[in-house]
Amino acid sequence: MLVKDIMQPKVVTVSPFATIREAMRQMKRHGVKSLVVEKKDIHDAYGIITYTTILRTIVAEEGDIDLINVYDVCSKPVISVFSEMDVKHVARLMVNQGFRRLVVLRNNELEGIVTMNDIVTAILEMAEQ
Repeated sequence: MLVKDIMQPKVVTVSPFATIREAMRQMKRHGVKSLVVEKKDIHDAYGIITYTTILRTIVAEEGDIDLINVYDVCSKPVISVFSEMDVKHVARLMVNQGFRRLVVLRNNELEGIVTMNDIVTAILEMAEQ
């Protein structure tokens, strides 16, 4: 099974210049727990911001989420994999490094996102067949 078979191709992105509040609104609107942070330019890398990142920021900054940009707190560069990679290698990477989600790239452009839940769901579906 390949990453492209289980990844989520519809990725919600956010501008690196958006505030934490704007990112939270976008997460709520789309029902997601993370956003891929867009590149600032062609030589930049993608980033990721999660609920955990936002919570840490709120605690550290005592709740002043309108003055902090996503770019200042996101994880960057984001760890990425290729859509043609075997899922077992991706699962091993996620488990060994403690990642819950990875960005999927093709030709250095965003193609999707794969989460631990995607992998477990695919394994369960295969077991039921």
